Amino acid sequence: MNYSIIFLFCFLLLSNSFTSAQNKILKAGRINGNYVLDGKLTEDFWKETDSIKTLTMVEPEENIPASHRTVIRIAADENKIILGIKCFDEPDKITAYSKARDARIFSEDYIKFVLDPFLDGRTGYIFAVNPFGARYDALVSNRGEDENKNWDGVWDAKTSITGFGWTAEIEIPVKTLSFNQHLKAWGFNIERKIQRLLEKDRWSGINRNYKVGQTKHAGRIINLPQFDYGLGTTLWFSAINTLGKTYASKFKNDIDASGEILQKITSDINATVTVNTDFAETEVDTRKTNLTRFPLFFPEKRAFFLEGADIFDFGLGLGRDIIPFFSRKIGLYEGTEVPLKIGGKINGKVGNTNFGALVSRTGKVDSLVPDATMGAVRIKENIFGESSVGMIGTFGDPQGRNHSWLLGFDFTYQNSNVFNGNNFLVGIWGLFNNREDLQGDKSAYGIKIDYPNDLLDISLTLKKIGDAFDPSIGFVPRKGVTIYRIGADYTPRPGIPFIRQFFFESFFSLVRTDHDWQSYGLFFAPVHFLLESGDRFEFNIRPQGENIEEAFDIAENVKITKGKYNWVKYRLEFESASKRVVSGQATWWFGGFYNGHLHQLEFQLDLRPTNNFTIGLNFEDDIGSLPQGNFTKQIFRSRLALNFSPDLQLTNYLQYDNESRKLGTNLRLRWTYDKLGDLFIVYNHNINHFVNNRWQFESNQFIIKLRYGLWF
Repeated sequence: MNYSIIFLFCFLLLSNSFTSAQNKILKAGRINGNYVLDGKLTEDFWKETDSIKTLTMVEPEENIPASHRTVIRIAADENKIILGIKCFDEPDKITAYSKARDARIFSEDYIKFVLDPFLDGRTGYIFAVNPFGARYDALVSNRGEDENKNWDGVWDAKTSITGFGWTAEIEIPVKTLSFNQHLKAWGFNIERKIQRLLEKDRWSGINRNYKVGQTKHAGRIINLPQFDYGLGTTLWFSAINTLGKTYASKFKNDIDASGEILQKITSDINATVTVNTDFAETEVDTRKTNLTRFPLFFPEKRAFFLEGADIFDFGLGLGRDIIPFFSRKIGLYEGTEVPLKIGGKINGKVGNTNFGALVSRTGKVDSLVPDATMGAVRIKENIFGESSVGMIGTFGDPQGRNHSWLLGFDFTYQNSNVFNGNNFLVGIWGLFNNREDLQGDKSAYGIKIDYPNDLLDISLTLKKIGDAFDPSIGFVPRKGVTIYRIGADYTPRPGIPFIRQFFFESFFSLVRTDHDWQSYGLFFAPVHFLLESGDRFEFNIRPQGENIEEAFDIAENVKITKGKYNWVKYRLEFESASKRVVSGQATWWFGGFYNGHLHQLEFQLDLRPTNNFTIGLNFEDDIGSLPQGNFTKQIFRSRLALNFSPDLQLTNYLQYDNESRKLGTNLRLRWTYDKLGDLFIVYNHNINHFVNNRWQFESNQFIIKLRYGLWF
């Protein structure tokens, strides 16, 4: 083997990773005189502020002039940054429906931008707004490949529909951000979506392989002032009144309070302490059907754990096979809420080092869990141009088991300038855990090689999970296995009428134990295309197999027995363009299932008769036919949202499944009456459908929560 060629190739990869794409500059103006956030851009200082004159198209064509002009200006003072944006368009053709905070606005017209206050090309804050003022925010995650959309910052936006299109004013207080106070320039990029044309326009990083969150390819805002974050103290107070009863208990009325202190130690290091934390306003989990022998995954939704959660991202390619730190294990046990008495965390950045730590003390729940102290720490060092090396550690156990800890190390090499602007990543990681009841292989390790680009996406992943790898505050659905996965997607744009893009997708996965195979799966998409209208059609073929070493129940009175099973299933799927007032998706999986057959039907319908009212309906029906017996699993979900304004929403989330035979509704009013204040009114009601077809009351709960914050 010619090692000199390999060395030269690696050297070129490394040298490319040091190149910079910071070639576009916007000078920030100064806020002076009277200023009103109204979305109309009538203040005099806007006329004197430097501007981005227009954006460049990325989709459907790359690096050509945008179909419509977009003008962006940025101004600042010592307390805030504001953006003034003019989106030229035909007003009667604007596509927008949402008004709610954190709405799914990415199937509408929008403006989306990223701020990189550390100029490190890896981290940042993402903000987006649609023509009706619906707001979305997130943290840059996985070096820009992903977004942590659960972050909620304190900021505001106003918009206005005009004769030439629409305008937006966006105000971001610096107290809601972490930043390097010594910098006079920040990374910045902005993207506009024109939904009816399926068009994306961008200022910098004009390459379909890149995402706007990849701050390595952002431009810069210069001439920023010396920001003043005051004492850096934020106090949050919450008062909660909970009324309710269950079928077996009497009516209860509980009044409680909680508090939280956030202190900026420096402009780029935050510490938080929470006392008697309450999560009353958190939306209920979405019910899911389980047709496997492994536990289902439900995401974290609680605000205290979501703030700064991106720092705990670990490794490349772990997916949901391994999550070293899974915060849902704190304060929740087997679906029961465990009181969080006190918690603290610190996160920030010093030089090229990112760090975060969290510790919490949970209370005792009789006959379930004892008092417990649990926590996690993460350190990640930026190296080369876009790469990182780091460690993670956790300690504690929800059940109070002794000597419980985890330690892991990861290295991720990333280069987004390979072969003339393509992404390339290699990630290596290793983990080891301990607990008094664990015997066997307590380690896990893996590697992923990834070439994730617009035309060609190729990946190779290996994960080895020991039979005693079971972190107390992690998520590992299967142990004692080695997982192999290779995927290859080819997604050309043919340039023929009506068709925007083809998606030729495939992957192969294999799960082995030390002595035999456990699972395998192949996936092919010979037909998958996106039309210029935004409609999409897909046909898939998926051979797969399972080696069952221990029988398990797939449904009530239906057991999958020990043995090796091989089958093939198929999928037909149609999705209509979300730009329409009525849109939806229909999916039909059919074919083999173990030693029988399975039909899985799922229908999703979205209705948006006005920008104030939206309806989402979802129905799933799984019909299995096996020699051991037949079964039907059904789930119905509906979500109704009445959006009076981006600061006042009423939503109702209703769910029913025929396994639990429970009908539950979550009615939730959120009023953001101040930039630091929220009022939540929540009503939960659950009833059971018994065999004799009679409905019986199970529980109800009425919650009022008032939350208010103070900045110092």
